[in-house]
Amino acid sequence: MALLTAMIKTSMAALLVLAALVPPGQAASFMMKRGLNLDQWTTWPGEDKWGDRRAILPYPEWRKFLNDDDLKALKSAGFDFLRMPVDPSPFLSGETLALRDELYASVLASVRMINRAGLKVIVDMHLIPSGSSRKIGMGEVMDDPQMFDAYVEMVRKMARTLADEDPRQVAFEPMNEPVIDCDADGTGLWPERQQKLFAAARSSATRLTLILTGACYSNAVSLAKIDPKAIPDDNIIWTFHSYDPFLLTHQGATWAGDFIPYVTGLPYPLSAVPRAQLDAALDTIRARIKAEAPWARQSGLLAYLDEQVASLDTDEELRETMEAPFTRVEAWAKANGIKPENITLGEFGMIRQEYGNRYVMPAEYRAAYVRDMIARAEAHGFAWSVWSHGGAFGIVDAFDGDKAEPDVMDAIRSLH
Repeated sequence: MALLTAMIKTSMAALLVLAALVPPGQAASFMMKRGLNLDQWTTWPGEDKWGDRRAILPYPEWRKFLNDDDLKALKSAGFDFLRMPVDPSPFLSGETLALRDELYASVLASVRMINRAGLKVIVDMHLIPSGSSRKIGMGEVMDDPQMFDAYVEMVRKMARTLADEDPRQVAFEPMNEPVIDCDADGTGLWPERQQKLFAAARSSATRLTLILTGACYSNAVSLAKIDPKAIPDDNIIWTFHSYDPFLLTHQGATWAGDFIPYVTGLPYPLSAVPRAQLDAALDTIRARIKAEAPWARQSGLLAYLDEQVASLDTDEELRETMEAPFTRVEAWAKANGIKPENITLGEFGMIRQEYGNRYVMPAEYRAAYVRDMIARAEAHGFAWSVWSHGGAFGIVDAFDGDKAEPDVMDAIRSLH
C-alpha cells in the first residue's frame, strides 16, 4: 500500500508540473510571419583562435559587421523576426573555457540588440560539420554519447540564459537540421534525442516558445514522422526546411556532395530560357563532369543529371516538386491538430555564388524562386525565414564586403 501511495503521489506531482507548464489550450507565445536568417560566421576563425577574446567576441560574429541601423533597415524592409544561428561548438570546446560566461552573455546581448531594433528573434543552435579548423561538429555530437550529453547541458544553460526574456519576442531552437535517421525506415534515434533536448530547454526556460523539428536536415518527410503528442507542451512551433529542387538552388556548392559542384548555369525555372539555351547549359555541365569527375563516377553523375532534369522538365513538374514538402507538412499538422501559425519554413533560398567560384546566379532567378517559395508558405499559413543575410546565399551581403543584387530584397519589400 505504501508503494502504491508513493506511486500515486509521484504521478499526481508529475501531472501538476505539466499542468503548470502547459495550461489547457495554450498556443505558442511567440508569433512570427516573415523572417531572415542572419550569418553564422563571416571570417570563420579556426578553433585555435577561439580563446582570443578579439577573435570570438562579440558573439555571434555578425555583431562585428552589423549595427542598430542595419537591423532597423531589415525591419523596414518587411521582416518581423530574425533567425539567429549560434554555432554551439565554441561552447563545447576547451579553447573557450576562460571566456565561456562571456559567450553566453554575448548571445543574450545580441538577442536584446535585435529586439531593440523592433524585431523578434529565434536563437538557433546551429551545428555544422567538424573539419580541419574545428574538432566538434554535428557528427561528433550525434556519434559520441558523452558529447551529446554535453550538448544537452549546453542547451540547458543557453535556455537558462534566455529564460527571463519576453516570450513574445524571443524563441529558442535547440538544434538545427539534425543529421540523424537519414537512412532509417522508422522514426529511429531522433525522437528520443529531441525529447532530451526539449526537456533540458523547457526545464530552464518555462515560458519561451521552443522550435522543434524532424530528423535528417529538418526535411518535411522527417517532420511528418514525428509524433507531436510525445512532447507534452503546446508552446511549440514546428519547423521544416526546403531547398527543393536542389539541382537549381545549390548550383556550384562545393560542400554539397560530389554532383552539384559541377552544376552551374541552369535557369529558374528551366523554361525561363529557350530550349536550345538550356541544352547548351546542360552540355557544358556534361563536359565538365567528363573532364573533372573521377572516371568511375562519371557515368553515374551523367545519369543522375539526366534524371534530375527530366523530373523538372515542365513547369507543372517543377511546381509539384516545390509544393510536395508543404502539402506533406500541412497533412501532418491537420492530422495532429497543429495550427498553421505553429509551423515555420525555417530555411529556404537559392545560392548566389559559391565562395571562390566565378559563376554568379542571375539575380532574377533568385528573386523568382524566393517569391514562389514565400507564396507557397503564406498560402499554407506558415511563417518563413529565408537563408540568408550574407555569404553564398546572401540576399543583403555577398562576400568580402560586397553587396548582393537588390532583386530578392525588392521582392520581399514588395510584400510589405
